[in-house]
Amino acid sequence: MKSLASPPCLRLIPTAHRQLSSRQSSSACYIHGGGSANKSNNLSFSSSASGFASPLAVEKELRSSFIQTAAVRHVTGSLIRGEGLRFAIVVARFNEVVTKLLLEGAIETFKKYSVREEDIEVIWVPGSFEIGVVAQNLGKSGKFHAVLCIGAVIRGDTTHYDAVANSAASGVLSAGINSGVPCIFGVLTCEDMDQALNRSGGKAGNKGAETALTALEMASLFEHHLN
Repeated sequence: MKSLASPPCLRLIPTAHRQLSSRQSSSACYIHGGGSANKSNNLSFSSSASGFASPLAVEKELRSSFIQTAAVRHVTGSLIRGEGLRFAIVVARFNEVVTKLLLEGAIETFKKYSVREEDIEVIWVPGSFEIGVVAQNLGKSGKFHAVLCIGAVIRGDTTHYDAVANSAASGVLSAGINSGVPCIFGVLTCEDMDQALNRSGGKAGNKGAETALTALEMASLFEHHLN
């Protein structure tokens, strides 16, 4: 019985069809090799018994085959165009020792960025749970470019903390979506009073001021680019 000899293996290496057709010159990419630049717009594979091409060479040819696109336009809100923008600030009265400091940080930041006092309106609500419905109403009024939502929820001995914190977050989110006006979440959710005070002007900064900066940028984005 005759033995069957295995056929020689064919190894595939990537090569580039370099075509200089005038019809393809506008979309062809340059592949640099051998000291000259050649145009190519497609890749194929050919067999060779000598071995594989260098992985670096293959990667270089694949990268060079991509067609460059036009520059992407980036849009962002401005922090230096606060004039004429109107803001509402909804503040929870519960844990007032914290929320008053957050409010002061927000107003001070607005003034620093040229927002006039008469363009700021502060609305007090009993607690963080009530912030969402008021924020939505203010957003739908058409009077404001953004609504800040400030509160402080501090963990206690029961699960009440989780219910209030989750409801406050979802309420602010729904207010922004339903009104079409940016509603900025500035409700602290802390383990204890020390954490809350540290984030309302202490060593961790003032989150009310950070909320005001977010409101400025979002209001500018909507006013100058998205409306």
